[in-house]
Amino acid sequence: MTTVRLYNTLTRTLEEVTPMEPGKVRIYCCGPTVYDLPHAGHARAALAPDLLVRHLRARGLEVTYVRNITDVDDKILARARERGEEPLELSRRMATAYQEKMKELGCLAPDHEPKVSEHLEDIFALITELVASEHAYVVELAGGRRDVYFSVRSFPDYGKLSRRKIDDLMVGARVEKGESKRDPLDFALWKGGTADEWGWDSPWGRGRPGWHIECSAMSSHYLGRSFDIHAGGMDLIFPHHENEIAQSEAAHPEATPMARIWMHNGFVNVDKEKMSKSLGNFVTVEDVLARNDAEGFRWFLLGVQYRGPIQFDTEKLESGRVVFPGVDEAERRVDYMVRTRERLRELLDSSMTAPAKLPPELTRLRDAANQALEEGRAALDDDLNTPVALAALGEIARIANEVADLALKRRKDSSFVGAAAVAARLVEVTLGKLAGELGVLSTPVAEYRLRTRERRVRLRGLTADAIDRLVDERALARKNRDFARSDAIRDELAALGVVLKDSLVGSEWSIDV
Repeated sequence: MTTVRLYNTLTRTLEEVTPMEPGKVRIYCCGPTVYDLPHAGHARAALAPDLLVRHLRARGLEVTYVRNITDVDDKILARARERGEEPLELSRRMATAYQEKMKELGCLAPDHEPKVSEHLEDIFALITELVASEHAYVVELAGGRRDVYFSVRSFPDYGKLSRRKIDDLMVGARVEKGESKRDPLDFALWKGGTADEWGWDSPWGRGRPGWHIECSAMSSHYLGRSFDIHAGGMDLIFPHHENEIAQSEAAHPEATPMARIWMHNGFVNVDKEKMSKSLGNFVTVEDVLARNDAEGFRWFLLGVQYRGPIQFDTEKLESGRVVFPGVDEAERRVDYMVRTRERLRELLDSSMTAPAKLPPELTRLRDAANQALEEGRAALDDDLNTPVALAALGEIARIANEVADLALKRRKDSSFVGAAAVAARLVEVTLGKLAGELGVLSTPVAEYRLRTRERRVRLRGLTADAIDRLVDERALARKNRDFARSDAIRDELAALGVVLKDSLVGSEWSIDV
């Protein structure tokens, strides 16, 4: 069986994905805290494990994929207070928005997508185990409230994921106002509240869970105490994932490690600075999709290997609209792939009779497409090297166009055109296989054409009817041999970004990004 290797943050090495249970891979991904609309960072964090799931399944493995949603958090409570909204109603709306946008970007739905509010009993059980084993302690507060903290020093391996030492962590560590923990490094498992505060009843009274405990409880519920791969953004390595390890392995030392491989995707940088709300460079998925197609956005995100930082540059037009040059370029690549598929379909629609054997030049092209597919898959085997895989997909498209060009060049040879149609079918299947593993080109060609055309027309302040009228006027000018007027209209349309394609049956138009 083919070997798939991933970079393991825990060991700082590339490691073979060897399932604990032969043939079955269990993956957990830390999903979003849903207090606002999904942003570009959320998209990248969802896309990396989605790509892994697609590739492992294509390689014949059975995958169980869990991605959680944090619907209980201090940020959610603060935002809900600002808006005068019930916290779980706010998080429900934002979770739905997140799910819809990730689906739009071509991310497969997880097998399970648990929410914190739905797994309180699992959280209670895990905290109880930690308290019983003296890895956690309960603190009595005023008004009958009680907090529960994890004792970091009770877990000797603390820091093994982030490579941080406890003594170094102590520098600058402090107990914040309102906290009652014994050690500045300890972190909350349960945050006690008063009877009238928003939260739930628990063995420790009214309150709500801390952030870190939720993922330990939910991953264990769906995947067992030890599983194959844990995914998330690099910003989660410390403290979130470090604390997950401490909780899970302290409670169940017999099930160490919590996860065999820790997979972390890189940051999104906007205009060369890390994206953050404080810098005002926050880009939502909706911001991008107002300008670009989801297929183009996904292609853009795949253009950098998942562990590296991705540069998300912006440009402000005179009109005041913000554009994303990198995503525009990626969308042009998608346009090229769509045109390629259209050419293949036109060839497949030909009714020529195919010979029993492909001519040598078509055999060469078929074999070259298969070779490119294997190179693309090998790149994905090697820590999901998407830039190389996209290049392989581009090579298959180039081969497809060469098949179409040969058929056009020898269109009077019905036997050759029939053979080219057979080769086109084989190349199209090859293209579809690699595109499917990458999660690109999933939109039917006609739908993509209509969707992108409508958006691009609208963004230019045009209407399809107005363009149609100009195209018809040009056709009339050509018929009347008024080539000066015909050329002037073509130039006018070109200035608007409208591309004309003339054929024997008329003219078709499209709009560039």
